Amino acid sequence: MCNQMPDWALAADDTLGGRMSLARDACGLSAEDAALLVAVPKQTWLSWENDRDEPDPAYLGEIADSLHISLAWLLSGRGIGPSWKGSEQSFASPKRSN
Repeated sequence: MCNQMPDWALAADDTLGGRMSLARDACGLSAEDAALLVAVPKQTWLSWENDRDEPDPAYLGEIADSLHISLAWLLSGRGIGPSWKGSEQSFASPKRSN
């Protein structure tokens, strides 16, 4: 039997690089285009996405803005995540009631 988790929960378990890649795909950007948006070489961007290196904290807000996601989602997988154009799918965390 397969235990399926909601999409937002999977994003929370992903790495920073994995969330960057997911959000970039949702925006329809190539790695080269995304790298241009934050003014880094394509290889630097790919190193971040593949978790071979991490972006300097000074880049995190710019990465989130460029990918149309919240900084919280980029860092933790919780918050406003990517949405696919023409789709209801989004990786935003559900609101919790107290």
